[in-house]
Amino acid sequence: MGRDKALLPLDGRAMAARVADALRAAGAAQVLAIGGDADALAGLGLDVRPDSHPGDGPLPATITALLAAEEDAVLVVSCDLVHPDAEAMAATVRALVEHPGAVGAVPVDDGHRQWTHAAWRSDAAQALTAAYERGDRSLKRAGADLLIFELAGLDPEALLDADEPGDLP
Repeated sequence: MGRDKALLPLDGRAMAARVADALRAAGAAQVLAIGGDADALAGLGLDVRPDSHPGDGPLPATITALLAAEEDAVLVVSCDLVHPDAEAMAATVRALVEHPGAVGAVPVDDGHRQWTHAAWRSDAAQALTAAYERGDRSLKRAGADLLIFELAGLDPEALLDADEPGDLP
C-alpha cells in the first residue's frame, strides 16, 4: 500500500477506526490496537498497545492482544478490513463461546481458514507463544495442532482485507 493501512481513509474514516467501530457495535468490552503508529491511532481514540514483535506478522500481534485482553474470549481482526461487519464479528465470538472445548473459532471462506478474523480464548496465548518460540511465524502453522472450531456461512465480504490498492473499493 505504501503507507500504514490502519490510517488509510476509506469512506472518510481511517480503516482502523472503522474496524474499531464495528467491534464496539458487536459488543466488544475492550478494543485494543496492537502496534502501528501509536500517536496517530491514539488520536483516533484507540487504546494502543505496542506489538511485542513489530513487523513479524499476525502471530505475535495475536499473542500480544491475548496477553493484553481483560476478557476470556478475544476477537482478533486485521485493521484493514474493507467491510468490517459487527454481525460477523459477534458470530465469531459466539461460535467460540458455544464450543467450550475449542481454543479458537475461525471463519472459513471457500475452504480456507481466515486466521486474521478469529476469536480466541485468552489462554491460547500459551500455545501460540510456544509455537512462535519454536519458529512458527504464521497463525496457520501455530494453530495447526490446536482445537479450532471452523465457522462457516459468514458473508465473505466481512472477511476481506486490503493487501494492495486494488483490494479497496
